Amino acid sequence: MIENKIQSVDIFDRLRKNMGPLGKYSEVAEGYYIFPRLEGPLGNRMVFQGKEVINWSINDYLGLARRQDVIETDAESAAEHGMGYPMGSRMMSGDTKWHEHLENELASFVKKDKVVLMNFGYMGIMSAIDCLLSRRDVVIYDANSHACIVDGVRLHSGKRFAFTHNDMVSLEKYLGFATTLCEKSGGGILVISEGVFGMQGDQGKLQEIIELKKKYQFRFLVDDAHGFGTLGETGAGAGEFQNVQQDIDLYFSTFAKSMGSIGAFMAGDEDIIKFLKYNMRSQIFAKSLPHIVVKGALKRLDLMRRDNTLIKKLWNNVNLLQKGLKDKGFNLGDTNSCVTPVFLNGSVEEAMHLVHDLRENFSIFCSIVVYPVIPQGMILLRLIPTADHTVEDIEITINAFSAISSKLNSGAYNIK
Repeated sequence: MIENKIQSVDIFDRLRKNMGPLGKYSEVAEGYYIFPRLEGPLGNRMVFQGKEVINWSINDYLGLARRQDVIETDAESAAEHGMGYPMGSRMMSGDTKWHEHLENELASFVKKDKVVLMNFGYMGIMSAIDCLLSRRDVVIYDANSHACIVDGVRLHSGKRFAFTHNDMVSLEKYLGFATTLCEKSGGGILVISEGVFGMQGDQGKLQEIIELKKKYQFRFLVDDAHGFGTLGETGAGAGEFQNVQQDIDLYFSTFAKSMGSIGAFMAGDEDIIKFLKYNMRSQIFAKSLPHIVVKGALKRLDLMRRDNTLIKKLWNNVNLLQKGLKDKGFNLGDTNSCVTPVFLNGSVEEAMHLVHDLRENFSIFCSIVVYPVIPQGMILLRLIPTADHTVEDIEITINAFSAISSKLNSGAYNIK
């Protein structure tokens, strides 16, 4: 008797049939709208498709990545040890005095007891969330949180809730649910928000969240990737700007924005940072942050501390760009940071034609966001001002946006 073979689905067949919400556009969009290639030295002007464009799409807020003294520090570190040093994880063989020195300097800058370095921001915060929570705990996070937070929360085997973006009524509702659950499970509550939400530019309501600690027992983690180096009197971030840095239990940021590099850190109480240092799987089982990155971060941090003209120049450009766009009637949403979103009404197809026009005929390169990331019928053009942008860059861009807005409203991009 021949038994019937049980057939399973071929995973690769399934993937080929559904390449995902972005992958399905790969044939027509790759290299231009998706995975575009900006070339030449980092800066306010770069090369796209062989043509110079005003670049509003990199997060080098303070222009540190292109400074000659920073590049020289990176090059000297590379010449001294190459990319390989130190070898192994920090726990086993990859620790150096420079890693510890950078951690101490960062802790002082963000006004926390201790810091632990992480190799990457995305992987780091995912691993930290996983490390902090047991199955008895409840995590509550802002619904507009970055994908790295969402993915970290997905690792949690216990209860999780997403509160409506920056809505304290929604957060308090879930705090009530979580408190009841934790009374039964013996667990605790972790609340997560961002200092600056990178897509729409509004700051997290850190003050209001901390105020809820008077009524509920929870710990508060803030991801301040876009606030670190750009907000606050010294550039220490959204917590400093809102005068609540001392009340944030865990403060996280990356080197990939204001410091124009790679890597990340978590800051907080000494005993909790020590726990993370000894238990974060993504760090204890991964190679140590290379010497070139550590020495480069120290140089960048030193400049952030000593040269306050960088943040002043950044904000002069931010204010000039945002005021100019608002004066022309553009909707920038609720941004109160450097992130400058411009909201327009239009279809995905119109967005493609608009961006093509912006790049080819106006030499403006900026990020475009459409459905399903934002509601259908809307277009989001996101501008990231830096200290390197010029008044001329800003004036050209504002005039270009006025022109493409008029064309959009007239139906010029509604090409079938």
